[in-house]
Amino acid sequence: MGETRTNFRLAGDLLVELRRDSGVPLHRQIEASIRDGIRSGRLRLGTSLPPTRTIAADLGVSRGVVVEAYQQLVAEGYLISRAGGYTQVAVGSASAPTRTRPVPAQAPRIDFGYGRADVSHFPRAAWLRSMHRVLTQAPNERFGYLSGRGVPELHEALADYLNRVRGTSAKPDNVVICNGYAQGIALLIQVLAKSGAKRLAVEDPSADDDARPVAVSAGLDVVGVPVDHDGIRVDVLDRTDADAVILTPSHQWPTGAVLSAGSRIAVLRWAKRRGALVIEDDYDAEYRYDRAPIGSMQGLAPDHVVYAGTASKTLAPGLRLGWLVVPAHLVDDVAAAKIAADRGSPVLDQLAFADFLSRGEFDRHLRRMRPVYRRRRDVLLNALRERVPDLDPAGVAAGLHLVTWLPSDLDETTVVDAAARRGLGVYGLRPYRISSEGNGGLIFGYATLNERTITEGIDILATVINEVRST
Repeated sequence: MGETRTNFRLAGDLLVELRRDSGVPLHRQIEASIRDGIRSGRLRLGTSLPPTRTIAADLGVSRGVVVEAYQQLVAEGYLISRAGGYTQVAVGSASAPTRTRPVPAQAPRIDFGYGRADVSHFPRAAWLRSMHRVLTQAPNERFGYLSGRGVPELHEALADYLNRVRGTSAKPDNVVICNGYAQGIALLIQVLAKSGAKRLAVEDPSADDDARPVAVSAGLDVVGVPVDHDGIRVDVLDRTDADAVILTPSHQWPTGAVLSAGSRIAVLRWAKRRGALVIEDDYDAEYRYDRAPIGSMQGLAPDHVVYAGTASKTLAPGLRLGWLVVPAHLVDDVAAAKIAADRGSPVLDQLAFADFLSRGEFDRHLRRMRPVYRRRRDVLLNALRERVPDLDPAGVAAGLHLVTWLPSDLDETTVVDAAARRGLGVYGLRPYRISSEGNGGLIFGYATLNERTITEGIDILATVINEVRST
């Protein structure tokens, strides 16, 4: 008894099943294969099918066979022929499994969400000019595989910018490009774990959703170190036996505290004494309103500090552009981890950002945005002062958010939940505490809200607080 052979072939990017010795006419088999693909959901409504000549050539059959199959499926209503010879799937799958999507929670009508820039101000025209220049001028070798550190042009541009504006001691050879802060911190934790590190210290409270899960997965203990008005408590850090610490010294997240000069020196002495690594997350450093610039810690001890920066808060998170300035002895390890992760970040975006930086467009964008954000912050502060004066603002001199400490008679969770029922998004500090200790507080992001909406939001909050107090 002869064996029936089944051939699955790609016919113009369309998978078709043919059994040439089955006795079933070829056009019937083509019809059945396409029909089954539509019924199963593999070929979705609106999908364009390859031309009949292409399918015939790929399957090794005459064009008439394919034309006959198409005509039959058109007659049955599975396909439709468009002007110009295009043939498309005309029906959706009746038998394909439907995916039940979870119903999203209703978004707040007014949302003081934090950690977001106003991307409506993204400098599209300037970015387009940079992208056009690099597309026409970049050397051909830039479009091949590069080292894990990224493109040399961006190393140079970032080192110049950071040294000039942030007071770093960055060398182009020590810069590693990554896909935002989240990837950067994951690469560093991976290298630390591989080198034998056992414990990672983080600020308490802090936004540890990027670092903490990765560190725990890598086998590191994570310990929280409390933050006061001068930043991280160095006396507590000294007792942690940590091998590395993550800091936001220029504008602590979320409290807004600035690490004092004395505490900076003490942290660096601790790092040198223990051979530990300081990871400086320069969060919100470019946006300052009522104070002079504060230089980076990396500039004081480049052999013991990794400087981490990102374009997410200054340009747009969708760019996925971040950078690390790494001590020389760790550069190769971090670059190797980056190669293992994704073979490197997109080249065109790196080249465009390098051009954008070098031509001063980044500086101009920041100068345009500072007064925009400052006005929004001022409106928020005035509204808080007038409508809820017993909420104590902190961390207001820089950044894109501020914190208000709650008086003892207001419970953080109660206020947050009551505001949510009113369509108002305000957020508490408690989810960002590693320990349960500390005063209650609310976080207000203001970057994406206009002045009128900010005022309306605080009016609602005042009503909510009055209702909470009356119950």
